[in-house]
Amino acid sequence: MEIVRMYGPLVGRVLLALIFIISGYGKLTGFEGTVGYIQSVGLPVPQLAAVVAIVVELGGGIMLAIGWKARWAAAALFIFTFLAGMLFHAFWSSPADQAMMQQIQFMKNLTIMGGMLYVLVYGSGPLSVDKNR
Repeated sequence: MEIVRMYGPLVGRVLLALIFIISGYGKLTGFEGTVGYIQSVGLPVPQLAAVVAIVVELGGGIMLAIGWKARWAAAALFIFTFLAGMLFHAFWSSPADQAMMQQIQFMKNLTIMGGMLYVLVYGSGPLSVDKNR
């Protein structure tokens, strides 16, 4: 059981961070597509929103994975994920043919928020730059 306590938080952080690191990198390399998608939901200044999304996802994801300022990263990713769910996965107002997929995406965001809340409350664990136990 001690091995789980030692390595569990590290594996958990990396698994939580992967979706953000991959997504942030995808937004960076497909910047114009990201801007277009943000425009499609009517958000103002889509270029700035895309840059913010890249910084939060890529920066916050890396911070979370290595356990550096993990609580701050988790808080930022929690807020980002909440906003993304509300703005981009509003299944309650989606066309019928898209509602189920949007609901799945929204529920995925809620699940990720649960993981971020756990890191925010309990810290990064022993195998991290911060070494929060």
